Amino acid sequence: MKKSSLIIGFLLILSVGIVGCGTKTTENSLSKIKSTGTIKIGTEGTYSPYTFHDKSGNLTGFDIDIAKEVSKRLGVKPQFVETKWDGMFAGLDAKRFDMVANEVGVIPARQKKYDFSTPYVVSKAVLIVKSSDTTIKKFADLKGKKSAQSLTSNLSTIAKKNGAIIIPINGFNQSIDLLLSKRVDATVNDSLSYFDLKKQRPNIALKVVDQQGNAQPSALMFNKGNKELVTAVNNALSDMKSDGTYSKISKKWFGTDVSK
Repeated sequence: MKKSSLIIGFLLILSVGIVGCGTKTTENSLSKIKSTGTIKIGTEGTYSPYTFHDKSGNLTGFDIDIAKEVSKRLGVKPQFVETKWDGMFAGLDAKRFDMVANEVGVIPARQKKYDFSTPYVVSKAVLIVKSSDTTIKKFADLKGKKSAQSLTSNLSTIAKKNGAIIIPINGFNQSIDLLLSKRVDATVNDSLSYFDLKKQRPNIALKVVDQQGNAQPSALMFNKGNKELVTAVNNALSDMKSDGTYSKISKKWFGTDVSK
């Protein structure tokens, strides 16, 4: 009797351990998202034209449209969680959202900690200064100059490498405001955001004086260990490109295909 009881007890403990492990590995997975019917998406809401609020206060932008379409193809509703850029990674670490849609550059340091979808947009880093500035003509001229940057972005890394004094900001719009008010000398920022700004405000007193030669791919970002979810998102992105939906969204915001 004692031996049988011990065996039964061991089997019960083993089964509980297996169930516990199963719950842990499926957390934040595609199956959980589908069971709740919602995918939580981290985004800034202050980074035009990718993620921002229109004149009516509605969250919109290229990344928002991409994320909405991906969610639709997964069969779930998107729930956007607006977060400042420098808190975006911590929010994903804390599982406040299932993925990030915010023009996140795919770089080796991030790939060590996070998983990415296939890139859905490519852009270049550009050096932006006031139109009247004649002292900054290339990235190397940033040495000792004040540059408005989001602290954890790859754009900030470029400014630091060139000796800039980093002035922390929360997003693209704030960097432009600081530059126009002469509280900083420059900002290293996204080329597509700059071109959108010039489209909206053609007479703005800013100019691009230098740009990086290599294009930077950006992708949707996930915590490690969500292979099924990443695969499903990649399939959705692939289907969007095949059936012309991606091109339609891209041309809506940029007038061209920005995936190349």
